[in-house]
Amino acid sequence: MMKKHMLGIWLGLVLGFASCGGNPSSEEGIIQITGRIQNAPSGNIVLSQFTDSRPKVLDTLELSEGGEFSYELALTTPTFYDLNLFGQKSVRLALLDEDVQVAYDFSDPESLQIEGSVDSKEMQKLDKLFQDYQLEVNTLNEAYYEAMSSNNSEEIKKIQLEAMALESRQATKVKEMITSMGDSFASLAAIGLLSPKNDFPFIDDLVNKLNENYPGTIAVLQLKQQLDELRPLAVGQIAPEIELPNPDGELVKLSDLRGKYILIDFWAAWCKPCREENPNLVRLYAQYKDKGFDILGVSLDRSKEDWLKAIDDDGLSWTQISDLQYFNSVAAETYKIDAIPASYLLDPDGKIIAKGLRGLSLENKLIEIFD
Repeated sequence: MMKKHMLGIWLGLVLGFASCGGNPSSEEGIIQITGRIQNAPSGNIVLSQFTDSRPKVLDTLELSEGGEFSYELALTTPTFYDLNLFGQKSVRLALLDEDVQVAYDFSDPESLQIEGSVDSKEMQKLDKLFQDYQLEVNTLNEAYYEAMSSNNSEEIKKIQLEAMALESRQATKVKEMITSMGDSFASLAAIGLLSPKNDFPFIDDLVNKLNENYPGTIAVLQLKQQLDELRPLAVGQIAPEIELPNPDGELVKLSDLRGKYILIDFWAAWCKPCREENPNLVRLYAQYKDKGFDILGVSLDRSKEDWLKAIDDDGLSWTQISDLQYFNSVAAETYKIDAIPASYLLDPDGKIIAKGLRGLSLENKLIEIFD
């Protein structure tokens, strides 16, 4: 994928709550973090608090001769913490009004136990889910690089399908876990494991629920603001208008193409992945154009000569438009495009029904629609 720049648009951990609830199990406003570490290596236990999604070191904790530690926190708002054990084990904690006890034996990587804080227990479930997912991703990556090195196109396609299925299964698992968390504010950390591109309605509902449970919190308000910015491009919304000149200088409107399923394809002559995808688009266009499928190519080129040559070389027979402004294109800014290829699939009424489709994912969607 060709990128304009790396853009972090979503929060993995967002903090800074301004309210609290529940029935405290500790002294009012005082939380106790206690623990026991066995077979500890040399080093320190470092407690950090997440502030604006960045860890801020609070203190270094000392182990007693029996391998125990204790720390007292004054807390009035729900907050996320990281307990770094000797630089070798990271334990995330979600604390509000319950004491927490941590136990870990360095001779057994699976020995971590969290007691007391229900929200912190939910965090551990979430971390385990992500770790298991990462192992599967790593396995697929290794298989993919092996297939690439041997130029095994059939195996590459198979792995791509497996990756798509894995991503879909993971999103389902995360949403099921969030639902099982109930009112736990730990669900806020899980939002970072979902894609606002694919899971906008679910995330939107979750943030509204968090806003009801923790009204006025900074973190939730930040998420609501982000969602409001993304809302015009969410699945189910009418796609924003695009009006740009075609190669002959004639203005073309996206809305003029309504009545068919439209793929808005953001691409450029200089973008290698885009050019590699073009034969697939040519094939699918020929297969489905008489059934109600059309494509609107939006080029992020800067050179008209390069743009027109690529259209001719790749045999792109559908409507093409561009203002030749690279990523500063008004269409790219409207659709928040920071990397290409990028695409939006619209239904005949102009509503967004899918995003980011290419290759097999696009073909499967068109089969679903037309066949």
